[in-house]
Amino acid sequence: MTAPVPTADPGRVIAVARSWLGTPYHDQASLRGVGCDCLGLARGVWREVVGPEPFPIPPYSRDWGETGPREVLADGARRMMPEIAPAEAPPGALILFRMMPRAIAKHVGILTGPDTFLHAYERLGVIEELLTPAWARKIAFAFLFPAR
Repeated sequence: MTAPVPTADPGRVIAVARSWLGTPYHDQASLRGVGCDCLGLARGVWREVVGPEPFPIPPYSRDWGETGPREVLADGARRMMPEIAPAEAPPGALILFRMMPRAIAKHVGILTGPDTFLHAYERLGVIEELLTPAWARKIAFAFLFPAR
């Protein structure tokens, strides 16, 4: 039996994530105030809350309808973060969205409250918005940031 992984303070995760609000959208970037995409936002929060990124992120496609046998994003998160059931995800959790039925999960957000989340969205940059039923239905995976 393995001991549970200590997790980061959710208040700190949320505060760091909110410090990215207003960062413009830029595909495959991860610089607060300069530009990021949804994964870049999560990477930036990781660096500040947890520490250096454990492995380089290879280039990836922007296609939300991408299908395939592997959940690449979820598999990568599993290598570094405790996975939890999406229905049990608390504020501060990283959530992965499946944007189209039968597609792999390709969008990332961070819960900031029971019904709000933060993410980087094309043309809008980093925003915080309501976790509407339409968004909530798309959540496929949830993970907790580990402690430093």
